Amino acid sequence: MKRRNFVAKSSLSGLAALLVVDIIYKKFMPLGYTPVALQESDPFKLFNKDKGMVVLNDKPWNIEAQAHLLDDRVTPNKSIFVRNNGLIPEDIDVDTWTLTIDGESVKQEKTYTLSELKSKFKHHTYQLTLECGGNGRSEFDPPAKGNQWTVGAVYCASWTGVRLRDVLEDVGIKDDAVYFGYHSADTHLSRDPTKEPISRGAPMSKALQDETLLAFKMNGEEIPLVHGYPLRVIAGGWPASVSGKWLQRISIRNIVHDGTKMTGTAYRVPCKPVAPGEKVADEDMCIIESMPVKSLITYPKSGAVLSKNKKLSIRGHAWAGELEVAKMEYSIDFGATWHHCTIEKPANRLAWQHFSADISFPQEGYYEVWAKATDSNGVSQPMLLPGWNPKGYLNNACHRIAVKIA
Repeated sequence: MKRRNFVAKSSLSGLAALLVVDIIYKKFMPLGYTPVALQESDPFKLFNKDKGMVVLNDKPWNIEAQAHLLDDRVTPNKSIFVRNNGLIPEDIDVDTWTLTIDGESVKQEKTYTLSELKSKFKHHTYQLTLECGGNGRSEFDPPAKGNQWTVGAVYCASWTGVRLRDVLEDVGIKDDAVYFGYHSADTHLSRDPTKEPISRGAPMSKALQDETLLAFKMNGEEIPLVHGYPLRVIAGGWPASVSGKWLQRISIRNIVHDGTKMTGTAYRVPCKPVAPGEKVADEDMCIIESMPVKSLITYPKSGAVLSKNKKLSIRGHAWAGELEVAKMEYSIDFGATWHHCTIEKPANRLAWQHFSADISFPQEGYYEVWAKATDSNGVSQPMLLPGWNPKGYLNNACHRIAVKIA
């Protein structure tokens, strides 16, 4: 079975209607091909996304949700952010797709077909939180280069696959293994076949966790192409860049993986606090691992108007990388006082947690509802922007919405 480009079942007449003109030479068009005009003009149809999503970049595609679009307990595809580094693979044949495990620290290189992976190893399903390391970058000052994410580069979907640990046990790993690195089928923006758009990874301790999957289903269905079909690494609680899409190869390394976007300043923050705007040498930057504690109010939408003497019911999600969220609070007086929310336990480790609260307001006027999560180590979100870093990573400041009591 093949997937060509982004549309598998579009009719030529339907495409022509969307383009408003006839498609000249349509008889020569490859089966399932989507005209460039549609690829570039309507990413919402292209990737089946909600019209409320915000496009930050189209080369490569980077699209974020808004807070209210993330209200579902398990995030549907229509609201899942897109973060790409290269060009999406255009011709995928699952019948010939393979995964190779190699590297300095494997006892013997081994290759599996997709059907072998699915039949040989036990399947596991987990809800796992993935957040872009640059989520919230738009708030940094001085500004940091890169896509100016606000709050919507996070989600928690249900993933089904086989444990990476089980596959590595089948291959055989040497005692000197310290890191894994992934290699994928996406193409560098230059279309140079010798360059990888991204090749990241994590320490073996992360590779061997129960929840680190080689996933082939998202929310019970085939993974959408833009999110890594037909095979993806999923490493919840760490920057989403560790969860490589369109997976073809995993290298088990006896060094920290040195693939594209593992070195220099990529997905790294200063090892020690620095002043805003200060230059930091590469050797003084540390790799981001577990993401910090954070929360998001998903209902109501910011700008809500409420009648006097009526309570406001808020809800949202909180997460804390490898840890759990132990306490959730809200404030309506800009952090002067805090009140407890109800916080649920996660569906499983590394899943986000759902919170809710009923809020009363003392009088008419403008208010802001602030949300603050505290993790199981007692670390809370900062009320405002945390320490500055050159790439604008790890902004976990309190989320806030505007409310008017009329």
